[in-house]
Amino acid sequence: MGDYHALEFGKFVDDQGTAHDMIPASVIAAVPEAKAAAERYGQEARFDFLDDRAVHWMLHQRREDTEKGGLLGCLLAVPILVLGVGAWPFWDLVASEKPRSFQIAFIVVDALLLIAITGGLFLLRLRDLRQKTIRNTRCRARLYRKIVGIARRGGADIPRLYPYYGMYATSRKFFPEAPDRPIPDQERPS
Repeated sequence: MGDYHALEFGKFVDDQGTAHDMIPASVIAAVPEAKAAAERYGQEARFDFLDDRAVHWMLHQRREDTEKGGLLGCLLAVPILVLGVGAWPFWDLVASEKPRSFQIAFIVVDALLLIAITGGLFLLRLRDLRQKTIRNTRCRARLYRKIVGIARRGGADIPRLYPYYGMYATSRKFFPEAPDRPIPDQERPS
């Protein structure tokens, strides 16, 4: 996982691992519609979207979550590729010439392995899906993306792809009872 203090304040890392400059809250606040949206969404998500330090910490937490999911995604991709895509050449070259019982067994075993791997990955990720603090970070990231989009449409000089990350299916609901991770001190730990 990335170190929060590794990058200078005002920079964040996107899903591809590239560092970008964070848009200052003053740029968002300069667009009245974006400022109103930041205040409205801030009340909804109990978060100050116009506080650069809080937004910087939220983007860092979001990146940590993405890194964990990316590692599991890579672990899933290899078996899916081998068992899913690799099964067809094996079928064409070997299994299609074998007896019917072998063909049925091959299809059943391949399907069961794919289901087991996918189910195993889901169970590994289920703990994170149930953590309300992580889901709140995802919800705040989704709302921040909306606010930045409103500021861009309102004339703010914001890159088109900012904040350089995708959406989460588990970012729709905010859990007000979930605790927040405290923002670490800006100084590097000794």
